[in-house]
Amino acid sequence: MADEDKIEDVAEKDADSVKEKDVEAKAEKDVEPEAAETEKGAGAPPAPGAAAAEPADAPAEADAADADAHAHRGPSTPVWVAICVCALVVGVLAGFFLLGGAGGGSVALDGRTTLSADELDSTIATYTFDGVRTNVTARDVLTFGGSSVDTAVNEDGTYNVPAATNVLVYAQNRIILDDAEARGLTASDEEISDYSEKTMGTSDLASIASYYGMDEQAVRDTFAQSVVIEKLRASVCETTLPEQPTEPTAPADGAEDTPTADYASYIIALLGDEWDSEAGTWARTDGDFYATLSTYEITNDSATYAAAEAAYNVAYSAYQDAYTQMSNEWSDYTRNLLAGATIQLGSLATS
Repeated sequence: MADEDKIEDVAEKDADSVKEKDVEAKAEKDVEPEAAETEKGAGAPPAPGAAAAEPADAPAEADAADADAHAHRGPSTPVWVAICVCALVVGVLAGFFLLGGAGGGSVALDGRTTLSADELDSTIATYTFDGVRTNVTARDVLTFGGSSVDTAVNEDGTYNVPAATNVLVYAQNRIILDDAEARGLTASDEEISDYSEKTMGTSDLASIASYYGMDEQAVRDTFAQSVVIEKLRASVCETTLPEQPTEPTAPADGAEDTPTADYASYIIALLGDEWDSEAGTWARTDGDFYATLSTYEITNDSATYAAAEAAYNVAYSAYQDAYTQMSNEWSDYTRNLLAGATIQLGSLATS
């Protein structure tokens, strides 16, 4: 039960931030069919969402209030998936597909909103990249990110035609994952376990799969893709994202001006090479921290909560700056990679 408690705790903590990112991501990814009749992307790409370290990065609709339901049906796309491509730059063409059913007949997708079970492996879209045309099935989109197709079935046994935005995201992610594969990027078992521990609080994939009502291999594959995307981002972005700082713990008695060794240790850990621990003073005065903290009395074993808060603010500002720069570099990469892609959709369904 300990692992399940960790998973639930992570899911609840992430839910609100994921919902906020989804609102922005949905607005960024909405398709304007009238403006998408050319072979190259229409419109400026939106700014990237969260980085892979905060996986950054896929559509998710989980809510903390639905935590118990995950154990029975799993999320439509797990909240931890980090492979969302936040750059809508592929050209879009509205198409008309004839779907071949299991019985050998064909049905027109145009205008339809649901599919039968034997139509899930029929083509609902195609995308062309680097001269290669790839078919996309409803099953591809419904199961991307580790979801089970069983979670998408309606009460009458039919399945909703995947939304155009979801098909676009699927195609974008496949193109970028293929680029990562071409670069020789892979995920080892150890890296998958580390990623799982970092994002879900446990490396027990079986427990995660059980909690979300998923197949263990699907969870492994999803985490492997996320690890690969993190590696790809690191390889194409010149900016290195520092570790995100955590706020210092406020004193229990509210004595913000009472110096403690804990606050001194916290500050010195943030200062890095700007502090000389042997001398117990600043190593240099031209760094990011000195201008703000020089007015505080700091020693190797004494500093106040107020000084720690000031140090945190400087560190977090530096983190935000680096994150913005890295996000811009990632956006440039996705824009350049996907600029020549074209996708033809059999439906422009929005939900």
